[in-house]
Amino acid sequence: MNITELFLQAAEKYPDHIAIQEEKRSITYAQLRDSMHKTAGYFRKKGIQKGDRVLVFIPMCIDLYRTVLALFHIGAVAVFLDEWVSRKRLELCCDLADCTGFIGIRKARIYSIFSPALRRIPVKLSMNTQMETLFPSAPIEENDPALITFTTGSTGTPKAALRSHGFLRQQFQALMREIQPTPYDVDMPVLPIVLFMNLGVGAVSVISPFNQKKPHAESMQKQAACLEKFSIDRITASPYFLYRLAERCLGDGRDTRGIKKIFTGGAAVFPASADLLLRGFPEADIQIVYGSTEAEPISAISAIELAKAHIEETHGLPVGRVNEHIALRIIPVMESNISNEKKELHTMFLADREIGEIIVAGPHVLAAYYKNENAFSRNKIIDADRIWHRTGDSGFTINGNLFLTGPCKQLIRRKDRYISPFITEYILSFIPGIAAGTIIEKNGRLIVFLESKHKDVVRLIPTEIPYDEVRFIHRIPRDPRHYSKIDYNKLMEML
Repeated sequence: MNITELFLQAAEKYPDHIAIQEEKRSITYAQLRDSMHKTAGYFRKKGIQKGDRVLVFIPMCIDLYRTVLALFHIGAVAVFLDEWVSRKRLELCCDLADCTGFIGIRKARIYSIFSPALRRIPVKLSMNTQMETLFPSAPIEENDPALITFTTGSTGTPKAALRSHGFLRQQFQALMREIQPTPYDVDMPVLPIVLFMNLGVGAVSVISPFNQKKPHAESMQKQAACLEKFSIDRITASPYFLYRLAERCLGDGRDTRGIKKIFTGGAAVFPASADLLLRGFPEADIQIVYGSTEAEPISAISAIELAKAHIEETHGLPVGRVNEHIALRIIPVMESNISNEKKELHTMFLADREIGEIIVAGPHVLAAYYKNENAFSRNKIIDADRIWHRTGDSGFTINGNLFLTGPCKQLIRRKDRYISPFITEYILSFIPGIAAGTIIEKNGRLIVFLESKHKDVVRLIPTEIPYDEVRFIHRIPRDPRHYSKIDYNKLMEML
């Protein structure tokens, strides 16, 4: 079934509900449905057919969801690029996706004049043109492609995650079980995929005026004002967004008791940060979800449980009980591809408390990449009729609960144990005067990086953190999508 049927069913039940609320305009479910049909008619007139890939370069707004729904409706494939993507990255993604059509904001259309990759796309689509037409959703098979997104890696060939209509439905159901949305929720979703889920149940989605390109520059005053202005009772956002929002609300003395649910993911949340969220939103049921582009969700933990955790005792960050609809195993950390022989894979499974790479399989685990056999070979393991995904994250299990020890490629092997930069970062975060810190290995030397203005904090580094050198840095680089994970590749380049 076409994934847009979920939205159309919600629009039939709740036509007068606000579907999407922006800062200065809104649209009801009935209006969005009609606008989707008219946009789909325009796309069909321009020659866009089922299976055609259309590059969408539109920030998170009403027009983005109208456009993507219209593409899904006619069976076309939306190729989605985040607004923070660099020009070099945009060119790489364009070449990989080989799109038939392109639609974007004015800035993107101007840039397309100077971009060889964008100029090669034959059909340029207008964001504002629509046609009076109505036709049923395109007939869809479960494995028909619907959406292509790109992972955040900054080097090499981008990994294009290919989601089918069937996969989106499975992910929708997985998020439904985790978030349990209702048609009467008023959500502030900063994570684009969650807004699609809201559109499938009749909930209100308030788009926050948040600059994804410069998240650290946001004062969060507008975002905090939105909570009361639009009577928001649920927030789904990255940890960084929520930390800043909690700090702003606490600093202003703002009453946030109206927030009843919070869901966050995309980066690690440590106990002290969980405590900040609990203080900032005292009446909210706060759930921290662990997952990835290829598998979301994998596990979840409440902020109350996490705030009580003692990482220095477990030597791993608790991320909750493994999702009951997903299979999870731990295998040894290795850089090479893994053979597809079932017998060999089963012999690799590690026992509880043994650190290794986390692999997952299940209905909402991505099974394919678009035109990237190398990525498939590196990240997937075929095991009979099951495809496992290698998360690239290290960790261990204890009685069905998962603990993280950070990215596999960042683990530092020393004799018979691993040094985890991930856990080191947590320990350093408690030292007064250090905003952030981490450890990396370069040419056999252990280098600690500190985001601090005080050189004397070196004497406060505990003896459990071995190092050969300490370097001070103005701001440790972070990933552009969530601004929460440390960008180790960038850090190595700086080094």
